[in-house]
Amino acid sequence: MLFKKNKSTAIDSDQLELAQYAQNRIRQKKRLYYHFVFFIVGCIALLFVNLALDYGREVKPFGLNWSILAIAVWGTLFLAHLFDVFVTSRFMGAAWEHRQMQKLMVKQQERIQKLKTSLLNEEKLMAESEIQRDKLKLTASEPTKKQTITIIAAADENNAIGKDNDLIWHLSDDLKHFKELTKGHHVIMGRKTFESMPSALPNRTNVVITRRTDYSPENTIVVNSLKEALKVSQSDKQPFIIGGGEIYKQAMEFANRIELTRVHHEFEADTYFPEINESIWKVVDEKFHPKDEKHLFEFTFIRYERRDA
Repeated sequence: MLFKKNKSTAIDSDQLELAQYAQNRIRQKKRLYYHFVFFIVGCIALLFVNLALDYGREVKPFGLNWSILAIAVWGTLFLAHLFDVFVTSRFMGAAWEHRQMQKLMVKQQERIQKLKTSLLNEEKLMAESEIQRDKLKLTASEPTKKQTITIIAAADENNAIGKDNDLIWHLSDDLKHFKELTKGHHVIMGRKTFESMPSALPNRTNVVITRRTDYSPENTIVVNSLKEALKVSQSDKQPFIIGGGEIYKQAMEFANRIELTRVHHEFEADTYFPEINESIWKVVDEKFHPKDEKHLFEFTFIRYERRDA
């Protein structure tokens, strides 16, 4: 915006300079014309004074008689008329002023067009440069092909995953499954998910996503977006995304594996896992776990892989 403002100021200054120059030229030529007219009138006045002082005789210092003076006056008037027709009307009349302003406008339009063309070219270059920078940023923030970006979650038959920022079931083997898979890896989560836990998960790198700028819990890496979280996890061959619901939705675009524990029951909930599109995801492994004395509900460990991976 500052660049545009400076360009506009340059155009206005050039227009003003050209207009002032044209007006000065008009005034100079008019003053020259008025000077000439006054000179002619003064000469005529002197001739008349000389005649009035000594009519019909030679008049010094001119040494002219009245007939010659009459011819001189007549010639002067003729020349003045001729000057008016061929000089004044052509160069200093309304039509001349109009032509001067037309020339000025043509010059202004040419200069403005050049500046506009230059401005458009520079804006185009700036836009292309910004696009390249955005591409570089996007490339830097997206996961590398060597990574297995994994979503890990547990959901009931209706994709319910929690209520009041807490789990709605307790399945010990599911917790063991979670610990075994995520141990030694980056675990990426939203702030509310992190706050639902007693502390940062041990033996893992905890990455917390939040918009808050004053948020810095112990043993965590705090970032502002999922892309930033994936960027700080680039050294990990298999970072895990562990919730909550909104983070899961965003992660479906980047993930290439889902480790889902499907709990075969229906619960009341306020947070849900996103729908898994079977045209994008395929089941590559399943393991059923029956209900027993430690587990009130049946569940199945299901591994999904992205079809285009």
